[in-house]
Amino acid sequence: MTRLVLIGAPIAIVASILLNSGDSEPPAVVQQAAGATGGNTETPGVDESAERIASLPPGLAAPSMKETASRLVASAEASTLDWRSQYGAIEDIGDGTGYTAGIIGFCSGTNDMLQLVESYTEGHPDNPLARFLPALREVDGTDSHEGLDPGFTDAWRAAADDPAFRKAQDRTRDKLYFEPAVRLAKLDGLGTLGQFVYYDAMVLHGPGVEADGFYGIRDAAMASADTAAEGGDEKTYLNAFLDESRSAIKARKVQRDTSRIDTAQRVFLREGNLGLEKPLVWRVYGETFRMG
Repeated sequence: MTRLVLIGAPIAIVASILLNSGDSEPPAVVQQAAGATGGNTETPGVDESAERIASLPPGLAAPSMKETASRLVASAEASTLDWRSQYGAIEDIGDGTGYTAGIIGFCSGTNDMLQLVESYTEGHPDNPLARFLPALREVDGTDSHEGLDPGFTDAWRAAADDPAFRKAQDRTRDKLYFEPAVRLAKLDGLGTLGQFVYYDAMVLHGPGVEADGFYGIRDAAMASADTAAEGGDEKTYLNAFLDESRSAIKARKVQRDTSRIDTAQRVFLREGNLGLEKPLVWRVYGETFRMG
């Protein structure tokens, strides 16, 4: 995942984050200067966007569909459909982002883990992770474990037994990833599958504006195909977005498997399942998963 301080972010990011109703401070965003380049079209004002989104079907935000999304992400992130089993998961997977942990892979090197632990500690100052906050601030932006070892992984697992920490993970996931992705997908005219494609890409690539971040990938896709909101064909645009997401994965030095696209999302798209309706059958890392 990419750092969450989006300096020079396109105006669409501003609208997406301002519409977020999370209860902790959003990432710092500075609007692009006039005339800045990028594939984003003019974005409606926040009030107008909120009204438009409120008038649309819930899509991926419906509780049953959000559960589906969580299980799909878990199949790619942890090879399981039981996403709730991942609250206490923690390891360094060697991708340069330090420790990766929790239900969507919060990372010690990418700011989202820091935001999570700070938010949790505000309401529960005596939690097992609180003493590691100075170290988390120091290692943010790096792959270092300095000040975290020994003890941090045990503290994470202990905290995961606390329902309040599990709720904090849910809130941080929604605030930083799920809600911005779904709102922006709706503004782009995408249905439930497209909303999931955006959410999964936000989790996988992080909400960065560089070429391998979510907003950079979206810009590249919009440069080659019109979104549905722009009058384009939804399947054509989603294929373009998946092409760009796949290219970003293949450009990595590690974690270059693209099956979450090739044998999962692309399968749903080829089948024309824009509503992400069950039953679903897909493969990730060679393993077959099903939801009926």
